[in-house]
Amino acid sequence: MQIQIHTGHNIEGHEALATYVSGVVEESLSRFSDRITHVDVHLSDENSDKKGGDDDMRCMIEARLKGRQPIAVTHQAATLDQAVDGAADKLTRLIDSTLGRLHHQDNHRTDPPLSSSINSQ
Repeated sequence: MQIQIHTGHNIEGHEALATYVSGVVEESLSRFSDRITHVDVHLSDENSDKKGGDDDMRCMIEARLKGRQPIAVTHQAATLDQAVDGAADKLTRLIDSTLGRLHHQDNHRTDPPLSSSINSQ
């Protein structure tokens, strides 16, 4: 699973931040790592031109699942750490429900298997 981190112009993208974000994302998504090809993390300060403000740090995470369209979540919080943690939690729940729904659909198909319809002809 490849992780890329992008920061807004008012966020200092120092090594400690990149290490923290990568660690949170890897840990949160580790059980799906064989299904995820790429993860993009975008960090920004929504009120960077103003002083302060509640929940102005934003983290958007987009994950690309093998054979599926990319999925993305966003979380805003007072600090970058909280925004990253919140977005990682949201993405974990979204991937879990998406894969669970796909698994449920595969196990409850009503159409006949392709091989039996070919053999009966």
